[in-house]
Amino acid sequence: MKLNQASYKIFILTLLTFFASRHCEARSNLIRKDRLLQVAQGQLRNDDARSRTNFNKNWKFFLGDEPKAKNVNFNDAKWRKLTLPHDWSIEGRFDEKNPAKPEGGGLPTGIGWYRKEFIAPANFKNRLINIEFDGVYKNSEVWVNGQYLGKRPYGYISFAYEISKFLKEGKNIIAVKVDNSAQPDSRWYSGSGIYRNVWLTSTAKIAIEHWGTNVESTVVDIEKATGTAMLSIHNRLKNASGLPQAVNIVNTILDPEGKLVVKKESPQVNIDTIGRSILADVHISKAMLWSVDEPKQYKLITEIVQNKVVIDKKETLFGIRDARFDAKYGFYLNDQHLKIQGVCLHHDLGALGAAVNVRAMERQLEIMKAMGVNAIRTAHNPPAPEFLDLCDKMGFLVMDEAFDMWAKKKTKNDYHLNFPEWHKRDLEDMIKRDRNHPSIILWSIGNEIREQFDSTGIAITKELVGIVKNLDKSRPVISALTETDAKKNFIYQANALDIYGLNYNHKLYKDFPKNYPGVKFLATETTSALETRGFYDTADSIRRWPRDGKTKFTEGNKEWSASAYDNVSAYWGSTHEETLKEVKKYNYVSGIFVWTGFDYLGEPLPYPWPARSSYFGIVDLAGFPKDSYYLYQSEWTNKPVLHLLPHWNWTKGKSVEVWAYYNHADEVELYLNGKSLGKKSKQGDDLHVQWNVNYESGTLKAVSRKNGKEILISEVKTAGAPAKIELFADRKNIKADGTDLSYVTVRVLDKDGNLVPNADNLVNFKIEGNGVIAGVDNGFQASLEPFKANYRKAFHGLCLAILQSTEKAGTVKLTATSNGLVTSSITINTGK
Repeated sequence: MKLNQASYKIFILTLLTFFASRHCEARSNLIRKDRLLQVAQGQLRNDDARSRTNFNKNWKFFLGDEPKAKNVNFNDAKWRKLTLPHDWSIEGRFDEKNPAKPEGGGLPTGIGWYRKEFIAPANFKNRLINIEFDGVYKNSEVWVNGQYLGKRPYGYISFAYEISKFLKEGKNIIAVKVDNSAQPDSRWYSGSGIYRNVWLTSTAKIAIEHWGTNVESTVVDIEKATGTAMLSIHNRLKNASGLPQAVNIVNTILDPEGKLVVKKESPQVNIDTIGRSILADVHISKAMLWSVDEPKQYKLITEIVQNKVVIDKKETLFGIRDARFDAKYGFYLNDQHLKIQGVCLHHDLGALGAAVNVRAMERQLEIMKAMGVNAIRTAHNPPAPEFLDLCDKMGFLVMDEAFDMWAKKKTKNDYHLNFPEWHKRDLEDMIKRDRNHPSIILWSIGNEIREQFDSTGIAITKELVGIVKNLDKSRPVISALTETDAKKNFIYQANALDIYGLNYNHKLYKDFPKNYPGVKFLATETTSALETRGFYDTADSIRRWPRDGKTKFTEGNKEWSASAYDNVSAYWGSTHEETLKEVKKYNYVSGIFVWTGFDYLGEPLPYPWPARSSYFGIVDLAGFPKDSYYLYQSEWTNKPVLHLLPHWNWTKGKSVEVWAYYNHADEVELYLNGKSLGKKSKQGDDLHVQWNVNYESGTLKAVSRKNGKEILISEVKTAGAPAKIELFADRKNIKADGTDLSYVTVRVLDKDGNLVPNADNLVNFKIEGNGVIAGVDNGFQASLEPFKANYRKAFHGLCLAILQSTEKAGTVKLTATSNGLVTSSITINTGK
């Protein structure tokens, strides 16, 4: 057949197109195979997969209001450079006139601005870029390249914004306004600023949603440390490509030792532009259970695969465990009865303020663990996510709390102003963020809420419980209540809570089953004992400071202190021993959360200014245990304990009460300068033994025995004049990552090495090498010395310097000097 010229051209063009398309397809396949090979070999970063980058560095900060700072071309050259997390309040000076008042810590608040210049992630136009804030206190507003992203009023909630469409090639600017000026706001110290971590996450346009993965487990056939587990893996997927897509979902589970347990694929999942939820059920036999003693975690790796390429990959840690409450016998973990031995903790980290630091939180939890604590109540707000990570890892049960108030206020400018508009979003975000943590056994929707006392409490309680149950049916919901008459408590009358949570009122534990038949019970907040470390006055009676909520407090002392003998409490509370005695009697009391594990900034009841931090802690603000710490240790641990108090520096002939906390023994014998003062044993429900001793200088010695066999010896010696300084670091090797900490205890000793119990010498610090002083403290609730300084007075012989590494490996040397005392130095190693 003869072709004309036009037909010939069409024929040739068709052939060329055919061969070109085949060549392109072959070349595409070769490129894809080569790319997959490179990704598998780690030679090429898979740009389609998820990346999450710490976004804390290279911010600029201005304290004050500067509305033009949201503009791209604003000149911030004179602003301070810093690395987040940051709390500007802790950097300020204590002042009674600060608007937050002593109840809020007596530190400055106000308005602050943050700005950061950054380069957009590679290929950002074809990706989803999210900026994630773990917490900003408070009323944060965010702009990217001058475009307004939104506002989040609640200072304790985590949130994220999708910023892809606002990014551009080259330089980008993010600006954050933080407004904590409306005071009084909080009933305790809140801190101010971007005080938790910030992250930049980049994903493909088909990806797992933010907080979009949830692992629910049901354990059956429980043995001692294992059980058969049924897992439901929920993944919420988003599709921002503009077109329906088909993908494969692969869920891989690794056990706590990193070994493959199961791999399950859901092929050809169709996702429309709205998104889709995918459920995968998995069975694990002989699952290793998470517990407080063996906190074992599994790892879920979720992958979205398209055309054999992993376009999103997310790892989720979770634990398998069974937790339940019983109205008659209390709490069970993995079918084993367990008394909840809990404390309440506020979010501040002492001298570091509210600025999140993982090591600082870890140290607090280590101190609590050694005391015998197995549970934490996050009072009264969602904590930093890293705190929950630590609880998962270290073996703490958690009561995760959402709010301190609902629509009715506790202070003029608190969250009640935002509750109507924001409570649903904030509560949902807390549950979505936290529900994979095995440590969490309870969701708390509120603390001492005022709606207990009127009928609005019924509807709000039902709504909040419904919000929680819609997202997580695996955990019970509780609220910490104070109204003890069920007929008058409208939150209880909502009949929506799974467990009755009672604050204080320890004398009502006895009749709880009679008054609330068949109801599960937990003491959600107890005690409120008042103590100052190292301060002792008469222990002859129990005192309530103040006497009530109306009478002016006049019973204090010029030392602005409360006795460490455990004989003082707030009028609504009780001493440690009063509460413990009741809790021990009844199995149906699932456990307690003592107010509080640590002293915290703010709420310095009962004292007025200059008191600026609480007296409630079992441990002081610097992390030094008070004597009651050893009461709990003797009751809550299997560790042999013998603790003798008070110190032994008094006036000759003074009658001094001597106490001993002990366990693993049936008697304690006391000696003064080698002479026996008699043996004592705990009688009935006693939690300590005591002697009245006429003081004479020398050595006070206690010996505990069981069946006549010596168990422990504890001595307290009369100290002489201050002569030297001793430094002790909790860790002498830390990471050179710019965040790790070494806590250095400073002890003022006499010439023989005895702690001088009333030493108040001013100690000056000098630092050399690759580190900085992050804070100083001494634990005194009425000290007005700044936390950010290179000096501190000792308080009852102790003070603290917190050293923080730089990112350069090497050493950091701390030298402590004081007039008339022998100088001391210590060297900390920092490494990668």
